[in-house]
Amino acid sequence: MSEIQFDALLVLSFGGPEGEDEVIPFLENVTRGRGIPRERLAEVGEHYFNFGGVSPINGQNREIIANVEAEIAQRGETLPVYFGNRNWHPYAADAADQIAADGHKNIAVFATSAWGGYSACRQYDEDIVKLREAHPELEFTKLWQFYAHPIFIKLMADHVRAAWEAADQSATRVLFAAHSVPNVADDASGGPDDANLYSRQVAEAARLIALEAGVPDYEVVWQSRSGDPRTPWLEPDVVDRTEEIDDANEGVKHIICVPVGFITDHMEVIWDLDTELKEACEERGMTLTRTPTVGLEPAFAKLVLDLVDNTAAGTEPESLSTITVQGCTLNGAPCKEGCCAPQRPKPAAAAAQA
Repeated sequence: MSEIQFDALLVLSFGGPEGEDEVIPFLENVTRGRGIPRERLAEVGEHYFNFGGVSPINGQNREIIANVEAEIAQRGETLPVYFGNRNWHPYAADAADQIAADGHKNIAVFATSAWGGYSACRQYDEDIVKLREAHPELEFTKLWQFYAHPIFIKLMADHVRAAWEAADQSATRVLFAAHSVPNVADDASGGPDDANLYSRQVAEAARLIALEAGVPDYEVVWQSRSGDPRTPWLEPDVVDRTEEIDDANEGVKHIICVPVGFITDHMEVIWDLDTELKEACEERGMTLTRTPTVGLEPAFAKLVLDLVDNTAAGTEPESLSTITVQGCTLNGAPCKEGCCAPQRPKPAAAAAQA
């Protein structure tokens, strides 16, 4: 199999506001058609206003890109890097326009999500399909998921190990936190390899990090849920679980929270963990160590370019896990039909008979 010759790299991310006047339009854009209650939208908006209406995510993605460009130069290679978002400026569509204007034809796409599943993978794939439709003369190839890549696991584990070794381990509980999703989004309908793919990958990454860090006991928790409160989401919530741990009176006085689901400290990290979880711990007389995310570390840029090389060669990237990475588009091949598509909730009568 001959290698693909990529001539550009697109960093595809979620997006976030960079000023107070952008907050509500951004949230409306993100939640359009999802039935998010207005009160929840206003509540989330306040999170951004606490930081001047600026989400850190765009600035952090620019730092990732700078690191990737430095690594490209270090390797003596040439690969221009572009930045585009799914939900806010700079939009991926605008990036694609610029890529076409610059004369590039074969683009590797790095999505800033390590995971499979609907929100974490399939929605990025759908955006790539739109880019292809707008620019049929261009080829966009999404890189592999990296939840179990040795570089990602080691970088995370180094921080967890340092926090664990510095703690009173007899009074410490380790919680691995990732963004919650509706159960129906996790219960994908594409086949047995897709069932609960997101939550299984999160659990596997937590296991690998804990093993590498020498942490013998830990829990996986979830955060940042939104939407209709009647809709079941992945649980337990990180704050709820922390309060339950304290209520159990088992002598836990310290929480180490590992933001395994995130590669940078964007709003879900600096608000849900550094603000809400910290306040909950303080109210209970507990201390909190939130370990760093790793996307801005120079070694992470090596991971990104390793994925480019693997995809160009048509070979799977290094992985410490055997759990499927179904949902990636290798060499431009489309996902299998129905991959990571969320199941429809059963009608009440049908559910009662199931």
